[in-house]
Amino acid sequence: MTDLKNYRSPVENQWCPGCPNFGILNAVKRALVDLDLAPHEVCLVSGIGQAAKLPHYLKANVFNGLHGRAVPAALGIHVANPQLKTLVISGDGDLYGEGGNHLLHTFRRNPDLTVVAHNNRVYALTKGQASPTTPRGEKTRLQFDGVDIDPAQMLATAIVHGCTFVARGFAGDIEGLSKILSRAIAHRGLSLVDVIQPCITWGRHSVDWYRERTVPIPDDHDPTDREGALDLAIDVQDRFPIGVLYELPAKAAFAETYRERVGDGPLYALPRVDRSILEGQLDRLTVGL
Repeated sequence: MTDLKNYRSPVENQWCPGCPNFGILNAVKRALVDLDLAPHEVCLVSGIGQAAKLPHYLKANVFNGLHGRAVPAALGIHVANPQLKTLVISGDGDLYGEGGNHLLHTFRRNPDLTVVAHNNRVYALTKGQASPTTPRGEKTRLQFDGVDIDPAQMLATAIVHGCTFVARGFAGDIEGLSKILSRAIAHRGLSLVDVIQPCITWGRHSVDWYRERTVPIPDDHDPTDREGALDLAIDVQDRFPIGVLYELPAKAAFAETYRERVGDGPLYALPRVDRSILEGQLDRLTVGL
């Protein structure tokens, strides 16, 4: 059996004391333990930012890549070794800003990945300028007179593009968030969990301000109801529905056809491809050139 101490990392933590990121870190650990996943069975992928440091503070396989490029790296890892549970953990700037185009097309592909977005509505690592999710009118360290464009609606975008699991959590509710993450990781297909993570240094509102405005999704909500999920997904000022917004039954996941041909093991363990097969594929590509 796996327990929390198996995921303890010796890396010195660089977050601000009291940062809600610690709540997300604890929730991720609890979810992995609840699913009885050992550290060697897990791969954590991130980009750049304060949120992207989380994999450093959790003992498991880790790939820390370029700004905005966590999702395609995770996709390659998943295809190379589908036996790993691969999670992308990064911030709203890294995933929705620099990485937004990658995430958009990953919704369409439906790989068996879990994407966890720390959403604090600012670029915290670079001292508090507006991110893709900063509300219109909010003043930041760079937008002195307030942000003059509407925030990106990423949960709604995920639902519209067929992401098979979409949820919102709150870093101030570790137990509730860990349950959402467990369900997301166990889901077969792409899962997006947007986590409200108030920045206590550069953010405009306190953790308590967000706590007062989080509301549980009603028990009678049908997560297969697309229109109902969209109503919950659209950001409404001062109200944050928490829970699973949208979940579709299992459908074909990215790379399954490929895996039917080559097998389910990691690529390094599979038999080497016959050279004549590769040459035949190259011949097909060069016909007519």
